[in-house]
Amino acid sequence: MPDAAANYRMLHTMIRVHDLDRSLAFYTGAMGMKLLRKRDVPEGKYTLAFVGYGDEKDNSVIELTHNWGHEPYELGTGFGHLAVGVPDVAGLCEQVVKSGGKVTRAPGPVKFGTTVIAFVEDPDGYKIELIERK
Repeated sequence: MPDAAANYRMLHTMIRVHDLDRSLAFYTGAMGMKLLRKRDVPEGKYTLAFVGYGDEKDNSVIELTHNWGHEPYELGTGFGHLAVGVPDVAGLCEQVVKSGGKVTRAPGPVKFGTTVIAFVEDPDGYKIELIERK
């Protein structure tokens, strides 16, 4: 098997969203990501939107999948959270709240450590851990 560290990398994480416009507003507004590409697939009755902090050739991104006419999804018990490194956790939490988002764990050091983290939720209830990286 080839050396995974040298030849492999994460491309994207896909999550299903109920209201694509609301999700795009959250990720591109409150979270400060860019809409990298979007594609409607009428034959399959779905839309894909890729968001992230940089070009897909160099960065992992999030694929937002909107299945047309689908009711809201149950998140289940297996999914944990997405994690995003940011320079100012408290500042981003303020931005999330101002845009109508939800902070579910206030900024502060991780239990038994010093790294500052917080948790926010997107419009569909997906949890995002913010990790301060100066």
